[in-house]
Amino acid sequence: MPPTLDEEKRLLEMGLLPAAGLDEVGRGCWAGPLVAAAVVLPVEELALCPELLAGVDDSKRLSAGRRQALAGRIYEVALGVGIGEVSPALVDALGVLRATALAMRRALARLPLSPRFLLVDGRLALDLPLPQRPLIRGDVRCLSIAAASIVAKVHRDRLMLAWAGRYPRYGFEKHKGYGTAGHRQALERWGPCPLHRRSFAPVQALLR
Repeated sequence: MPPTLDEEKRLLEMGLLPAAGLDEVGRGCWAGPLVAAAVVLPVEELALCPELLAGVDDSKRLSAGRRQALAGRIYEVALGVGIGEVSPALVDALGVLRATALAMRRALARLPLSPRFLLVDGRLALDLPLPQRPLIRGDVRCLSIAAASIVAKVHRDRLMLAWAGRYPRYGFEKHKGYGTAGHRQALERWGPCPLHRRSFAPVQALLR
């Protein structure tokens, strides 16, 4: 079953719109930034014309080409989109949870409007003076969060493709910094590059 507008419609009835859906990508990667996106959808318009964002789903369920097409559509339809990045070095310094919260706060700061409510994927509660609802598996349940997951994934993949040109030995264009056999082999042969997260065990093992 695809994500729905049920959460957003409840907020509409409560007078708590606009609401931002928030999701991140790259938490478990060995290399590259952690990226979060915030998306504010036009709930009343989508309730009348759901076909405007037909096909939006959890980014992990979609092909790369489909994600890119849907990301373009989301930018056209959304009231606002914001993206936040946290560098590998800052992920190392803060830890993954705090880095995730920072990326989400940065994404919210880049929205062109101020949301009144936050719909956050997972269990994370953001230290912000805004009412919010963490949703387990929110990217498969909630349309705003699913849209954010697509935007974040497409943005991060583009960053990693660009970095692949600078560090061609690691195959970032293939695995986008995630832990794969090929990535491990490149690490063992060449050692870590500046994109690698030194606090992550597979990278740490090569620094001992």
